[in-house]
Amino acid sequence: MFPVSQSVSQFHSGGQSITFDSFIPGGQQRRFPAILGLHGSGGGHATMSDPAAMLAQQGFAVFVPHYFDRTGTRGVADRHTAIRQFPLWGKTVWDAITHVQQHPLVDPEAVGLVGFSLGAYLALSVAAVDQRVKAVVDFFGGFPKEMKFFMRRLCPTLILHGDADPTVPVTEAYHLQEILEKRAIPYEMQIYPGAGHGFTGDIWQDARRRTLAFLQKYLAAPQEPASMNVGS
Repeated sequence: MFPVSQSVSQFHSGGQSITFDSFIPGGQQRRFPAILGLHGSGGGHATMSDPAAMLAQQGFAVFVPHYFDRTGTRGVADRHTAIRQFPLWGKTVWDAITHVQQHPLVDPEAVGLVGFSLGAYLALSVAAVDQRVKAVVDFFGGFPKEMKFFMRRLCPTLILHGDADPTVPVTEAYHLQEILEKRAIPYEMQIYPGAGHGFTGDIWQDARRRTLAFLQKYLAAPQEPASMNVGS
């Protein structure tokens, strides 16, 4: 496993300063596949630390954009707020990808998105129009039905959902599965019996393992050494 260097920085989107948590593998001067981790409607970017650190230890450069900063959203985003601000948050994720691709330790051709709930809806929406996204992991989210009018493409997707989810019904997972199958997009899917909105215990550990294996499968390995003046 790699040692992990954590830092907090900013980038700009729509004239707003967006905070960015970075989890970068250490010990080697080379380019790593990049992951953007997208939190849910609770705005809990701090909850992303565990999966972000786990993936960084395995050789992924992980970035967690505080996309609520774009709209000044604080605390929990209710349904009305989420619907109204969703397009701006999507643009923020788009800008975040551009920012990440310029990082000296990132392979710009190997970018994936891992989203939780609202963050998964965002991840899939961005992936539907942005060919830079090579893989998506959907934790108990879904694909917005409105995006069918704008969808240009999709990429390999891992669907992880509980069949007792009271917040995002499991029918969202099956809807996404239908879209992927119709377009012959590679996907993997795990529906957890009895699981609700959010995973704990053995289910969380299984979801972590599946996430790591999926991203290792679909994101390219580092392709070239990084510049030797990294960090200067």
